[in-house]
Amino acid sequence: MSDKPLTARDYPVAETRPEQVAGSRGKPLSSLTLDAVIGGDVDIEDLRITPQALLQQAQISRSVGRAALAENFERAAEMTRLPQDEVMTIYELLRPGRAESKDSLLDAASRIRRDHDAQQLADFLEEAARFYELRGLFRKRY
Repeated sequence: MSDKPLTARDYPVAETRPEQVAGSRGKPLSSLTLDAVIGGDVDIEDLRITPQALLQQAQISRSVGRAALAENFERAAEMTRLPQDEVMTIYELLRPGRAESKDSLLDAASRIRRDHDAQQLADFLEEAARFYELRGLFRKRY
C-alpha cells in the first residue's frame, strides 16, 4: 500500500488503483480471472477480503469526513486476524440479552487485545460493555 492515504478520488480502488489490490496470498487483481478459477489457480483465500483492502476503504471514508465508517473498516481489518470461532463468540456476545454480564464483554476485549492485537475491536467491546450496563442489556431472557 502506498504511503499516501487514499481519498475519494481513488474510489473504487479496484478501478483507479488496481495495482494496489491483491488477495491474501498476494495474487494481483489482474490474475483473478474466470479461466484461473476454472483452472484451479484461484482459491477462496484469493477472494477473501484483506486487511489492506479494509484499511484502504477506511482511508477513503476518513477523507470524506466519515470517521465512524472509517473506524468500522479499521475494526473489520483487525477482525481478519481472529479465528472464525472468536468472531462468532464476539458476535453472540454483542447481541442484546446474550452476554451474561459486563465481565463477559470485558473478558472478550482483554482476550482479543492480548491474543490478536485487536486494539480497536477491544475498545469497541469495552464501550459496548459500558452501554449494555447502562441500558440493562445483559442476559435476562435465557
